[in-house]
Amino acid sequence: MKKYFELTKFEHTIFALPFALASLVILYEDMPSFWKFFWMLCAFISARTAGMALNRLIDLPIDRLNPRTKDWVHAKGEVSQEEIKRLIFISSFIFLFSALMINFYAFLLAPLVLFLLWFYPYAKRITYYPHLVLGVVYLLIPLAVDIAFNERVSLTSFLLGLAMGFWVAGFDILYALQDYEFDKAYGVKSLPVRLGVEGSIIIARLFHTMTFFLLLSLLFKVDFLGILYLLGLLAIGGFLYYEHSLIKPYDLSKINKAFFTVNGYISVVFFLVVLLDRIF
Repeated sequence: MKKYFELTKFEHTIFALPFALASLVILYEDMPSFWKFFWMLCAFISARTAGMALNRLIDLPIDRLNPRTKDWVHAKGEVSQEEIKRLIFISSFIFLFSALMINFYAFLLAPLVLFLLWFYPYAKRITYYPHLVLGVVYLLIPLAVDIAFNERVSLTSFLLGLAMGFWVAGFDILYALQDYEFDKAYGVKSLPVRLGVEGSIIIARLFHTMTFFLLLSLLFKVDFLGILYLLGLLAIGGFLYYEHSLIKPYDLSKINKAFFTVNGYISVVFFLVVLLDRIF
């Protein structure tokens, strides 16, 4: 289990799960049944597991060559390709079944999610903008919550989805800076390869600025959001500023701190202020 958790970076669930829970608090008027909430969690975790396993399997030839990833469990063969394929099949089945247990609309749209999760690893082979594909995956999370519990897609869920999408695409661009030299040498496409380090940092800053203002727009769309939410947004703005202050075109040594620590704080703070505003 430890190897599987390491393969799928299970601890990174903290990035997206609080946003999904915040989407639930914002979009659902009453407390959902335990049954629906359970299947939503199953769908979320299984989809993320399938996506990470697909990414590892498809990128295996690249990861074996990349100095940053060559010691990861799949690149070293500690988790075999057959095991990864089984994990993809099982987690995809659980995701589809969970979607069916939520409602028929969720089940009909679930294959689109799996397609995007499959397509993301290939995107870096055909386009310099794979980060936007990952952004679309995260854009779908609030929309999926809205479909699951309200059987609709509202403007509120779309604004929240855009905020999530730009947030994830922005920090995925920053994360790709680590492989800038390798990607250039081996023909792997990314925004840093296309625009260079400095240009990519500017785009990531623009994306995160859009994230902040999209989250701010929810203050005028959701009735119960108030002073706690505004204070939380100020904290999130501070975290985003700090994240970008850690990364300089001439010094990329603090990318992991910016990626793992700061983004985890952003997601958790957002969920907490939404929940507290809803309660009080």
